[in-house]
Amino acid sequence: MKVKPLEEIEQALTPVAQRCGVSIYEIVFHQGKNPSLTIYLDTDAEGGIDLNTCEKFHMAADPVLDELDPTFGQGYTLNVSSPGLDRPFKKDKDFLRNLGKKVEIKLYAPLKGQKFFEAILLEYNAQAGNITVDKLGEILKLNLTQIVKISQAIDFE
Repeated sequence: MKVKPLEEIEQALTPVAQRCGVSIYEIVFHQGKNPSLTIYLDTDAEGGIDLNTCEKFHMAADPVLDELDPTFGQGYTLNVSSPGLDRPFKKDKDFLRNLGKKVEIKLYAPLKGQKFFEAILLEYNAQAGNITVDKLGEILKLNLTQIVKISQAIDFE
């Protein structure tokens, strides 16, 4: 199935997201027997993204998507969701909002025998493409190219 570029879809939906008080975290299109367009929303507001916010955005996005016709007349299912607490950091703001917080880091290759560990995110340098973390008192500087996934650590205590 042919689909318009995701950047074009995001550009069309960004004003809708702003009116709903959210931002677009990511847009994913899944091909296959049941094609779907999934829009993940984000917010800095206390409480995060809830079901009512997803529904409000869905209703406002429908007419915009009908006009844009992202699949050139082919059918698809529209899903609107939160990316979840354990979402990987993708944008600068993901790193910046988690400075001073515990993060989970998964590496491509072991560092001192470990490919997965938790640490406190101390610094994020977008220009240099690296982060500085405190892993149990040991300060580590990691290049972003070393990292498979970095996300907020979730404590269930």
